[in-house]
Amino acid sequence: MGSTAAFSPQRLLRVALARPIPTLFDYDASGHPDVEPGMRVRVPFGRGELWGIAWAWCDAGALDPARIKSLLAVDRAAPALPAGWRALVEFVAHYYQQPIGEVAAMAAPPAISATRASRASRRFRATDAGRAALDALPARDVGRKLIAALVEAGSLNEGELRALSSRAGVVLERLVSAGQIEIALPEAPAEAAHVPGADQQAALDALLADDGFAVSLLHGVTGSGKTEVYLRLIDAQIAAGRQSLLLVPEIALTPQLQARVAARFPRACLHVMHSEMSDGARAMAWAAAQSGEADILLGTRLAVFAPLPRLGCIVLDEEHDASFRQTEGVRYSARDVAVWRARNEDVPIVLGSATPSLESLRHAIDGRYRWLRLTTRAGDASLPAVHLIDTRVFRANEGLSQPMGKAIEQRLERGEQTLLFINRRGYAPVLSCPACGWAAGCTQCTANLVLHAADRRLRCHHCGAEGPVPHACPKCGNQDIQGYGRGTQRLEETLASRFPQARLLRIDRDNVRGRGHWQQQLDLIRHGEVDLVVGTQLLAKGHDFPGITLVGVIGADASLHAADFRAQERLFAQLMQVGGRAGRAGTAGEVLIQTAQPEHPLFAALRAHDFDGFARSQLEERALLGLPPHGFQILLSADAPELPPALDFLAAARRAAQALEIDGVQIYDAVPMRMVRRAGRERAQLVVESRSRPQLRALLLPWVANLYRLRVARGLRWHIDVDPLEV
Repeated sequence: MGSTAAFSPQRLLRVALARPIPTLFDYDASGHPDVEPGMRVRVPFGRGELWGIAWAWCDAGALDPARIKSLLAVDRAAPALPAGWRALVEFVAHYYQQPIGEVAAMAAPPAISATRASRASRRFRATDAGRAALDALPARDVGRKLIAALVEAGSLNEGELRALSSRAGVVLERLVSAGQIEIALPEAPAEAAHVPGADQQAALDALLADDGFAVSLLHGVTGSGKTEVYLRLIDAQIAAGRQSLLLVPEIALTPQLQARVAARFPRACLHVMHSEMSDGARAMAWAAAQSGEADILLGTRLAVFAPLPRLGCIVLDEEHDASFRQTEGVRYSARDVAVWRARNEDVPIVLGSATPSLESLRHAIDGRYRWLRLTTRAGDASLPAVHLIDTRVFRANEGLSQPMGKAIEQRLERGEQTLLFINRRGYAPVLSCPACGWAAGCTQCTANLVLHAADRRLRCHHCGAEGPVPHACPKCGNQDIQGYGRGTQRLEETLASRFPQARLLRIDRDNVRGRGHWQQQLDLIRHGEVDLVVGTQLLAKGHDFPGITLVGVIGADASLHAADFRAQERLFAQLMQVGGRAGRAGTAGEVLIQTAQPEHPLFAALRAHDFDGFARSQLEERALLGLPPHGFQILLSADAPELPPALDFLAAARRAAQALEIDGVQIYDAVPMRMVRRAGRERAQLVVESRSRPQLRALLLPWVANLYRLRVARGLRWHIDVDPLEV
């Protein structure tokens, strides 16, 4: 127990701690007169000690001073997190009903320190001389460490390198003088002076007229020049002395956009923030943002929390993408958080997409968002022609139908590139015995193990478990076990056999080793050094490949009749996005989709590039059923070592919700999840729906408070998901 000395009520401080408890904790701060909200503080908690964030001053009220413990330490090295950041955390905690301490821990930088951002945002890369000298340098030499990092990553900025060693600043200059590393100038396509098209100019005029909060949905077909609009908007912010926050859904999209932004604004201070950066590099970017030194912050969803004292605008590209939603740990939507932040800080926000989410589209239709349209591709490019290959007529031999094979041959003869899209990694999704029906399954999940042929391993794509491929069926001894279905590896094998003269590249998460390797693979495509590309959704959005004139889609039917009501929306967006990689440089593009259901309305809309018609039909269907965006949902999930305790907890939670007697709210029975077992835990869920958001909130707040009071079985975990993407 801490000190019990008398203290003023004004010195009682509330602290956010990373504990799964929906409250702040009160401590006596009288022993630390210089502490202020936003600082990191160390406090006693239970039998141990924890670091937390000082949140706000409060009165003691009815609290017994003898029971209030004192702060142990204050981190004075780092600047206090500002009030606006704490307000954003409070919004996320309240709206999504997440413990405020866990939200704060997730939203704070990984290592708040006194690190000062360097105004010089130089990037470095290893030279041939540096690579040659690498093995000769001592193992613990700082120069060796820096060169090795550059070889692995391709290039790194000064902040990222300084985070690797306290001596990096001095060593960098020595390595440059020795010719072992060099400053890497941004590599981006040379941009001629661009005159905006009529649609682009109209959108820019509207955006540049904004003075304060406004939400604009920039709805432009693939290749229509949305990025050019973003850059001109950012240019205006820099000229006015304001900062810009540019959010993208995936780390894979940052290198190309970073290069383009850096080339466009060589004098601006650009920083990048995403989850694969080291803690030190993220802290450096955070410091640059919070101090106001960064003019532009480019990042994935976690960057939405970075303090920006001069914030002038927020741009969120590919706003429909599910990656903006965090589905593990603290559940939240970075898109919706960004809109709230823009409102709170009174700045405009632009949401861009070729296939807007139905939620954003409905806001635009209802007039809550301004709807800006870019209906034609930039320059002389035209939208690709979309054709369907009926696999009931043209059987797919090893994944390729005769028309698909012929189209690939034609592109090879003309020296053009082809992208084959199949959204499944590995060689085959099932390894099975044709004699007895045995299939290789994951012992930790209710899922099959995926066969990876390159290293003869079976892997679970859900929990990461893996093992060797058995020589014979473990059930009946049959040695003729086979892989069924196909993934990227099997399609790559088929293409190599059919087109041995072609230069072939496979890109998926199994084949991308670090940021530098990813960038090298993208450059191979852009520079025309490959003929055929096999890829997953990593390549489906945001990339500009001028040499690709044909996109072939394999296995598109799997999502047509999925149980998830959003499956068709996701499939349409995915196919339109991947099809948009074709014909972006003036050469006519073509998209071929192999399907056994060519009569499906989704494919008719794709052929006509009719997103509006498809979206309208989806909205009408959901309105009849009361599904989002015409209704609202909460998902309560529970998991435990065995299923019964999870179902028991959810049944008690349902009774607690029903006892609140809120009209207009439907509380469904608890059911096991479609994949019941994952990573060794049994899972179940309960869905609550309403056509009225106020009614749903009226239930949510007292209900969650009651959930914390329920007795739970040992080892059980539960999570609330407000506005879930999947149910």
